[in-house]
Amino acid sequence: QVQLVQSGGGLVQAGGSLRLSCVISGYIFSVNAMGWYRQAPGKQRELVATITRVSGRENYADSVKDRFTISRDNAKNTMYLQMNSLKPEDTAVYLCVVVYYSGGTFWGQGTPVTVSS
Repeated sequence: QVQLVQSGGGLVQAGGSLRLSCVISGYIFSVNAMGWYRQAPGKQRELVATITRVSGRENYADSVKDRFTISRDNAKNTMYLQMNSLKPEDTAVYLCVVVYYSGGTFWGQGTPVTVSS
């Protein structure tokens, strides 16, 4: 059974930094890509960043480019999202996700991030 457990997040002032972690348990060798989404109140879920498990190729939403960095540590089965220069509009619940080559998709439990102005 695949399980994603998130940690990190919380309350930070604008301009500050936070790091989110996502530990993946289960059979991960068939994971194709991993990523982070976010959902703000009253808004649709938004893709923030993705990274491929093997090659480590990264992709970012324009809104977070040059501020956020996605990374993974395959030895620890962990994915990270380093968020710098945070803005109030970054306030949302952040969710990690993994996508298998088979198409199977699994989500973390979500963690709130609040950026005060």
